[in-house]
Amino acid sequence: MNTRGTLGTRLDRKVTPFLFIAPFFAIFAVFGAFPLLYTAWVSLHDWGLLEGNRGGFGFANYAELFGDARFYNALANTIGIFLLAAVPEFFLALGIAALLNRRLRASTWWRTGVLLPNVVAVVAVGLVFTQLYSRDFGVVNEVLGWFGVPPVNWQAGRWTSHLAVASMVMWRWVGYNALIYLAAMQAVPRELYEAAELDGASRWRTFWSVTVPGIRPAIAFTVVAGTVNGLQLFAEPQLFDPGGGGTGGNDRQFQTLAMYLYEKGFTKFDAGYAAALSWAMFLICVVFAIFNYRLVRRFVSAS
Repeated sequence: MNTRGTLGTRLDRKVTPFLFIAPFFAIFAVFGAFPLLYTAWVSLHDWGLLEGNRGGFGFANYAELFGDARFYNALANTIGIFLLAAVPEFFLALGIAALLNRRLRASTWWRTGVLLPNVVAVVAVGLVFTQLYSRDFGVVNEVLGWFGVPPVNWQAGRWTSHLAVASMVMWRWVGYNALIYLAAMQAVPRELYEAAELDGASRWRTFWSVTVPGIRPAIAFTVVAGTVNGLQLFAEPQLFDPGGGGTGGNDRQFQTLAMYLYEKGFTKFDAGYAAALSWAMFLICVVFAIFNYRLVRRFVSAS
């Protein structure tokens, strides 16, 4: 009996799979785990972006953070923009996916077209929408003027700026989510639709009782991913801000958490406070993602 060959075979079966996945864990350790742990270490110190560690160790940055009115203002702005963008975004994506799931002429072109907003550079999106919402020469105010509405300074008000930024987010991500839903819809068993038709269910009832529960994993994925992306919103409001610097307007009316982190870390050079803020954002994202996931599961199950 060749024990050496048997031992080599066993080692090959046990070790080889780990060798295949080892590059992922090595990359994650260098670019994922280490920055995460290092940020936690920095958050516990008085750390300047240029000077480095200036001494001190403890939770002073966190104590300052939870007593900072600007942090709560940024949190409220982030949640407000997220809700204004996410709720219509998911329902619009469901509607578009349902339309694309029907027999259409040139269906490939339609499906490709809804993805175009997502592949356009976010800088271009920000610049175009900033011009659309311009107070004096914007197309949006021009259209509103046809109905007797006076010009709106979209960047000056809290809710007007939130609506403008939310529209940018919706424009970019509705098509992306719609294609995910479409792929999931095409995997729903045909027999379920035939059974619903035999039971006399309307198209509307079939959609909510068969299609939506059938694509529950896809909805849960988009909700969790959308929550994480929405709570880290930076590029759209930053480009919408005429002054720049991450303040989100003169009164910080649309400054998000990510913009406040940018202001603290790269304008004020307070890396310790910015690191504490990044960990607070991480925990907020986890809490909201879990809450929204459970909410969607309950909503879909009740459909």
